[in-house]
Amino acid sequence: MMEYDPTQPKWTQIAEVIRRRIASGEYPVNHLISETRLEQEFEVARVTVRKVTAALRAEGLIVTTPGMGSFVAAKPPTAQT
Repeated sequence: MMEYDPTQPKWTQIAEVIRRRIASGEYPVNHLISETRLEQEFEVARVTVRKVTAALRAEGLIVTTPGMGSFVAAKPPTAQT
């Protein structure tokens, strides 16, 4: 289980972990970001995971397709340096 910093919301800490995984390539383009797996891995409620995916989607790191799930987005050309 992840050790959380009590001074920050859990969802922001989890989002940072996912950002690092995407940046490192651990989660490659089109990797499924499973809400159920995140709930289990981080031992949090679905509402917390939904805040994480909403934040990552707003940043353009993931895309969500209704009925299919959330996936790591393709990197924009300007981000590839």
